[in-house]
Amino acid sequence: MDPHPRSSEALKRDVSADGDASLFAIMRGLWPYIWPADRRDLKLRVAAAIVLLLAAKLATIAVPFTFKWATDALAGQGSAPVAPSSWLLWALAAPIAMTIAYGGTRILMAMLTQMRDGIFAQVAMNAVRRLAYRTFEHMHQLSLRFHLERKTGGLTRVLERGRNAIETIVRMVIMQLVPTIIELALIFGVLLYQFDWRYVVVIVAVIALYSAFTYQATEWRINIRRRMNDSDTDANIKAIDSLLNYETVKYFVAEEREARRYDHSMARYEEASVQAYVSLAVLNAGQATIFTLGLGGVMVMCAYGAKEGTNTVGDFVMINAMMIQLYQPLNFMGMVYREIKQAVIDIERMFSILAREPEINDKPGAKPLVIKRGTIRFENVWFAYEPDRQILKGVSFEVPAGHRVAVVGPSGAGKSTISRLLFRFYELSGGRISIDGQ
Repeated sequence: MDPHPRSSEALKRDVSADGDASLFAIMRGLWPYIWPADRRDLKLRVAAAIVLLLAAKLATIAVPFTFKWATDALAGQGSAPVAPSSWLLWALAAPIAMTIAYGGTRILMAMLTQMRDGIFAQVAMNAVRRLAYRTFEHMHQLSLRFHLERKTGGLTRVLERGRNAIETIVRMVIMQLVPTIIELALIFGVLLYQFDWRYVVVIVAVIALYSAFTYQATEWRINIRRRMNDSDTDANIKAIDSLLNYETVKYFVAEEREARRYDHSMARYEEASVQAYVSLAVLNAGQATIFTLGLGGVMVMCAYGAKEGTNTVGDFVMINAMMIQLYQPLNFMGMVYREIKQAVIDIERMFSILAREPEINDKPGAKPLVIKRGTIRFENVWFAYEPDRQILKGVSFEVPAGHRVAVVGPSGAGKSTISRLLFRFYELSGGRISIDGQ
């Protein structure tokens, strides 16, 4: 399923076991799944999506121009000659043609964008599937110690959020962030060509202020999101563990205690969720205020130019359309930053699991275990779960094929440890265990 083990190797270099993952490390780990070496069809889809992306952005920039030309044609219609009739037909046809072109470019822009998303969908979901498989497989490769130290409910939650975060990062970075940067560059070029540098200065100031505010507000929201995730995971762990141990809960009449523990976690989740909604409202209000001030500024500048005769009515309409169009990528930039940051938080635990080295590894060139008779031999076996907790001290015995042996001893003497070592859930501290001499 996963022909790219090097992706997890990259994560082991860049992601700590504590979950400290950078966006660069995540993208480097994801890239082999977005551009898989064994899937030429997915590579063609990525290339087609990029072509459609560029075409859609060119159509997007053409929309304000057709709006301007249609407006100028309508504004100039009254001064057009009435006779002969052919001139009248031309005057009527020009604004109509420009209006049709305006509608056509908007339709083209929407169609190209939807085609891009549809073509790229299989790439994104294939990456989700492959990496989810890789993570699930890796969880089974980790030692029993890892699974005993963690709750099953927490691991399933990490896997679930990680799957969603993979799709978010792939779509946001490739299908939103890159197109937004391209669109901003095209808008700057059009403003310099059609107007002058003062408009660009105002817009750059708006973008800088907008970006700075978005960054600060998002960092504030990220801490809230972390608390929300922690409380959500804690509530999920308590619910699953309590239900899995339903019989034990009934034995000790602990239903109310379990309900209180679960409600305590949900109360923390409720508090963090409310803070998340409030912080989002503050962020949206601040962004709208900053952009509206910038929009009003350039509209006043253009209106003054129209009064002086340097701009037309079409220019006034065009600058409004350009600014409204600029708001979309700006709004996307804020949303993309928020979503990527939140996705990094959701995926960092999943990637920290991938970055964890399995404790049990076969030596290079190890042969498969072939059991013919089944003679088991423990030879001077030493084992400790922790350095200060020695369980087995030089244990030696043999179980001939077809025989049974009873291991008797007090609690903590190492009875279950012997079976765990036989299945190689842990590595020995010393000695040797063999089956048929292997």
